[in-house]
Amino acid sequence: MRSTQRQGAALLGAIALSVGLGVVAVPVATAAPSPDAVIAEVYGGGGNSGATLTQDFIELGTRGAAAVSVTGWSVQYLPANPSATSQWQVTPLSGEVSPDRRYLVAEATGSGGTVPLPTPDVTGTIAMAATAGTVALVTSTERLTCKTAADCAADTRIRDLVGYGNAVVRELTPAPTLSNTSSAQRSAALLDTDDNGADFTSGEPTPAGGGGGTPPVTARIHEIQGGTRLSPLDGQQVSGVPGIVTAVRAFGSARGFWFQDPQPDADPATSEGLFAFTGSATPAVAAGDSVLVSGTVDEFYPDAPPSSSVHQSTTELTNPQWTIVSSGNPLPPAEILGADTVPVAYTPEAGGASIEPLALRPADFALDFFESRESMRVQVDDARVVGPTTEFNELFVTTKPNQNPTPRGGTLYSGYDQQNSGRLLIQSLIPFAQRPFPKAHVGDRLAGVTAGPVDYSRFGGYQIQATELGELVPGGLQRETTRPQRPYELAVATYNVENLAPDNDPAKFARLAEGLVRALASPDIVALEEIQDNNGAVDDAVVAADETLRLLTEAIVAAGGPRYQWRQIDPVDDADGGQPGGNIRVAFLFNPARVSFVDHPGGDATTPVDVTGHWPFGPRLTVSPGRVNPTSDAWLNSRKPLAGEFRFLGQTFFVIANHFNSKGGDQPLTGRFQPPARSSEVQRVAQATEVSTFVRKIQSLDRHANIVVLGDINDFPFSPAAQQLTAGGSLVDLINTLPPAERYNYVFQGNSQTLDHVFVGGLRLVDYDVVHVNAEFFDQVSDHDPQVVRIFPFL
Repeated sequence: MRSTQRQGAALLGAIALSVGLGVVAVPVATAAPSPDAVIAEVYGGGGNSGATLTQDFIELGTRGAAAVSVTGWSVQYLPANPSATSQWQVTPLSGEVSPDRRYLVAEATGSGGTVPLPTPDVTGTIAMAATAGTVALVTSTERLTCKTAADCAADTRIRDLVGYGNAVVRELTPAPTLSNTSSAQRSAALLDTDDNGADFTSGEPTPAGGGGGTPPVTARIHEIQGGTRLSPLDGQQVSGVPGIVTAVRAFGSARGFWFQDPQPDADPATSEGLFAFTGSATPAVAAGDSVLVSGTVDEFYPDAPPSSSVHQSTTELTNPQWTIVSSGNPLPPAEILGADTVPVAYTPEAGGASIEPLALRPADFALDFFESRESMRVQVDDARVVGPTTEFNELFVTTKPNQNPTPRGGTLYSGYDQQNSGRLLIQSLIPFAQRPFPKAHVGDRLAGVTAGPVDYSRFGGYQIQATELGELVPGGLQRETTRPQRPYELAVATYNVENLAPDNDPAKFARLAEGLVRALASPDIVALEEIQDNNGAVDDAVVAADETLRLLTEAIVAAGGPRYQWRQIDPVDDADGGQPGGNIRVAFLFNPARVSFVDHPGGDATTPVDVTGHWPFGPRLTVSPGRVNPTSDAWLNSRKPLAGEFRFLGQTFFVIANHFNSKGGDQPLTGRFQPPARSSEVQRVAQATEVSTFVRKIQSLDRHANIVVLGDINDFPFSPAAQQLTAGGSLVDLINTLPPAERYNYVFQGNSQTLDHVFVGGLRLVDYDVVHVNAEFFDQVSDHDPQVVRIFPFL
C-alpha cells in the first residue's frame, strides 16, 4: 500500500528482460504500507446484468487505533488500460474513518440489481468497470495525473491504491479479476503487504457503511461456532483466531483449510473446528501449522440463496488472512466414532420449521452430534461400506454395523423414522496420484483408520473429508441371478434402464442385455422405464424411440436371448419430464414365442385407455397399448402409465407399466427443516389414485382378473402412494412378501430402500424375486435393481 512514508520510485527489484545479448532492468515501483486508512473493498459490477446490488462502491477502513479524518481527501478511479486521453475520476470525501466501522463510498447506479447499498458516508458518480480497474485513496481532491505503476508510486498524495484484474496501475501484483457478482476484499484485519494480489481476494460483495460495519473481534473457535447451528458472530469480522491446521483442500473452487483449537472449552455443543475458505486460491499452510486466522464469519449454504436453502449451513471464515506461528505441531486427536458414539435418534423435530435456532443436543440426536463436531477431526475404524463408490469418488459407511443390516451388507431404510443414524459420507483430501479413491461395493470394508474433519454436503449430509483412508477389503458381494421360469409360468419383470438412448456407450446395451438374459433368465414380459428417444438428450422435435429399442433387442439376441418385440407410445415432446430432450417413457418387451400381445389400435399420447367387455368373455382394453388417463393433471410433466393386454396359455393378463414422478423438490433427510417436507408425494398419490381407479375398472368386470402393476413408483412401501395402490386389497405389493431385511432394490445415500414395485391382483400363486445386480455395486449399468415375478395362472 501507499503512504506518505514512501520510497518514491525506488527500485526494490528488477525484472531481467533479454534484449539481444543485453539485459534491461525494468523497475518495479513500491511504497511502504499505509499506517492507517486503506481501501478495504472495491466493487464495480453494481447495477449490471446478474448483479444483486444496484450500485458500485468503495469501502475504506483503518489499521490504526485512532479515527482518520478524510475531509479534503478523495477516492479516484482510472481504467485498467488508460489511454493518452484517460483521466482519473474523482469523488471527494468528508468525515472520518473510524477503527470500529467501515466507511462506504457509493458510486454509479446501474439499471440492474435489486438491492440498494446501505446508507453511504458519501456518494459519487464514478462508473467503475466490473472486471478490472484502479482505485486510489488520495489525501487531496486534486485529480491525479499518473498512468503507470511507477509514476503513481512516486505521488506522495496517494495513501493507498488497488489495481484489480489486468490493471496497469497496481501494487506489486493485481487483485483478482472481478465480475458483476464479486468484489475485491481485504482481510478482516486489513493486512497490508503492498501487494494487491496477496492482500485481496474475490468474494460476494459485503458493503457495510453508514456506521453499519462492526469492528473485528478476538474470538476462539468455540465462540464462533456457538451452541446452535448458526454462529452468534455470523457476518462479523474476527481476528487472531488460534488453532492447528488439520487438513487442506487444495483442489477445486472451494479451497481452504480446516483448523482446530487444541484447547477446547467444556461445552459439548460447541465445535472446536473451523474451515477457512480461500476460494480458488490454494492456501499456503500445512497440517500441523499453528496459525492465527482473521476473516469474516459466514454461514455457507450449499444451495443459494440462503433464504430459500433447504440444507444446513457450514460455519466458515471468508477472506481469511493468517499468520503461521509454528509448524510441525501434533494434530488434535481425532474422536473415534464407535458403534455407540453417535445417537440412534436422528434429528430433533421442529414441526417442519428450521432446526437452526434450537440448542444443540449432541447426546440425543445424530444431526446435533455431527453439527457439534463440525470441522473437527473424527475417526472411524474398520468401517463397513453401505453405499457404493460413486462417479464423484465418495461412498457411505456406517458407524453402527448392527443398525438395520441387510443380508448383503447394507443398512435398510424401512420407515420415515428409520433414517439410520450410523450412515456417514466419506470423501478424500488425499491427492489421487498418491492414493486413488477406493472402488467399493456395499459390504466391503475400509480396514484400519479413516479420519479427517467433519464437513457437510448437500449430496449426503455430514461427511468425513479424509486425510487418512482405510484400506479396501472386499466383502465378496456377487451379482445375483434368478431361476428360469417353468413352461407353465409367466415371467414378468421391471427394469429401470436409466436414460437409455442410442448415443449411450454400446457397452451399456450389452450389459443390460446380459442382465436380462443371464440375471433375469429372459422374462416373457419386461416393463422398461427411462427409454429415451432416438437422439437422447438432444432437445428437438424427435420423440420416436424405435432405434433405442432396436439396439436393445438386438443386443439381447447377441447375448443369447430371445428376439423380443416391443410396444410403446411416443409422448408429446417435452411433456413427460426427465432429462430435457430425452422424452423418457415406459415400454414393453415381450417374447412372442411365449406370450402374445393383444393389439387394439387407437392408442396415442393423449387418448386414454378404457375397459370394456362382459361375461363370459371378460374385460378387455379399448386400446392396447394405451395410456392411463394421460391428460389428467396427475401426469403433468411426468411419465404416463402404459397398459397392455397379453395372452398366455389361453388366459388374459393386464400389465400396467409405470414410472411415477421423481422425488425432486423434497427436503432432504439431513436438511435444516425437520421433519422434511415431501412435496413431490402429493403428485404420486394422485398418480396412484389414477392407476388404482383404472385397476378397479378391470376388477369391476372380473374380480379375478390377472393384473400386474409394476415399475418405478419412486416411493417406499410405507408411503401414501403405495398405500393408495393397495387400498381395499385390490393389489398386493410383492416387496412386502419378502423377509423385512430383504425389502430393497435401490441404494441412496447409504440407505437400502425400495422405489420399484410389483403389485399383483387376482393372482394366487406367484414367485417373486428382486435380483441384485446394480444398486449395491460401484460399476452399475443402472442405479436400480430389476425384479421379476413368475406367475402360475391356473390357481
